[in-house]
Amino acid sequence: QVQFVESGGGLVQPGGSLRLSCATSRSIFTMYAMAWYRQAPGKQRELVASIRSGGVTNYADFVKGRFTISRDNAKNTVLLQMDDLKPEDTAVYFCNGVALRSGLPVFSSWGQGTQVTVSS
Repeated sequence: QVQFVESGGGLVQPGGSLRLSCATSRSIFTMYAMAWYRQAPGKQRELVASIRSGGVTNYADFVKGRFTISRDNAKNTVLLQMDDLKPEDTAVYFCNGVALRSGLPVFSSWGQGTQVTVSS
């Protein structure tokens, strides 16, 4: 069974920071590029950032310069450092494998996600 366990979300003020973590299996982590997605209430899920096994990263325009995606190969975890958070970043954040060509998630089964709320 595919497993993704996201953590690190919380309530922060605008301009604050959070670091999200995503733990998955060794096989998934090594086989696929990984990505963070987010979904705000009433909105479609959107791709936030991705990272290839070699460390090459890509970011959505709305987070460039503020978010940093990384991976810990020894721990099978994907991290998302979020700085200068804005209210528009409020969403549930999920991780998944990603098909780099399309940006689509590899697996249809998602973790519970972690809630990020940015409010003044």
